[in-house]
Formats: sequence, structure tokens, C-alpha cells
Amino acid sequence: MKFMASTPPVPAPAAPQARPTDDDGGSTVAERREQRTKPPQMYQVVMLNDDYTPMEFVVVVIQEFFNKDRETATQIMLRIHLDGKGICGVYSRDVAATKVEQVQQAAREAGHPLQCLCEPVD
Repeated sequence: MKFMASTPPVPAPAAPQARPTDDDGGSTVAERREQRTKPPQMYQVVMLNDDYTPMEFVVVVIQEFFNKDRETATQIMLRIHLDGKGICGVYSRDVAATKVEQVQQAAREAGHPLQCLCEPVD
């Protein structure tokens, strides 16, 4: 009887690394270009002046929905009053649209004709 000693497995030969070969000129090589994503388009929420909405209500709305302190909210309200419109904040499109809807709903519930809109930032 013969007993065979177990031999360690022989590793498979390593695959040769691909080496560039001379091109005959008939091939096209595609280069990978780094793609950069553009930041999302930003929108500014603009409040419009009217002759009926109380200034204090505008200040409270700016404080509540745009997280501004009283002094900043008052400055924005004065800008709205003097210039006819004022920017309350800059947000992504969905957030800006939500803020506009919240302001308009609060104005309707309070019985004021306050108008608010969002427009793209240039």
C-alpha cells in the first residue's frame, strides 16, 4: 500500500496585466470626464406690499415663517412698505413654495390680502 503525502495546492498563475498595445489607428478611445453636478436653483421668497395688511402682522409672519428676530423682521417689513416688495429668504424650490403657501394661508385665516411669491435667484 502506498500513502501519498498531500501536497500544498499550486497557486494559479496570475493573470497578465493588460498592457497598452500599439494602436493601428482604427480605434476610438473614450476618456472618462469628471462630472460635476450643479447646485440646485435657489428661489427667493418675496412679500408684496398692500394698503390693508397691518405692519405688525407682516412682522409676526416674517418672524414665524422665516425665523427672523424682531429687529430683522421689522427691517424687512419696512423694505416691503417702502419699496413695494421685500425678500424674506432664499431657499430651494420646494422649501420656497412651502413658505409661500404657509404665508398665504396665514394671511387668509387672518383676513388679510397679503401676497407672497417665489422667484428664481439670478
